[in-house]
Amino acid sequence: MAIKVHLDVLLKRNNMTSKELCEKVGITEANMSLLRTGAVKGIRFSTLNKICYYLNCDVQDILQFDGQQEEHDEND
Repeated sequence: MAIKVHLDVLLKRNNMTSKELCEKVGITEANMSLLRTGAVKGIRFSTLNKICYYLNCDVQDILQFDGQQEEHDEND
């Protein structure tokens, strides 16, 4: 995967559960789970903004490019 997601580290650093962050940000636990595992194809800037706000972090603390080009589906 070309983009790594570090939400678990940030949740732990902020002593917050995934469920608590979901309630604050306004997304479902299912969507948060997909985001935490990197199984999503995109995220709204407004959602990312809220996550950064509540975790007191920057976007680069959450998302990291690993230097690899991701394989694309034919539908992408």
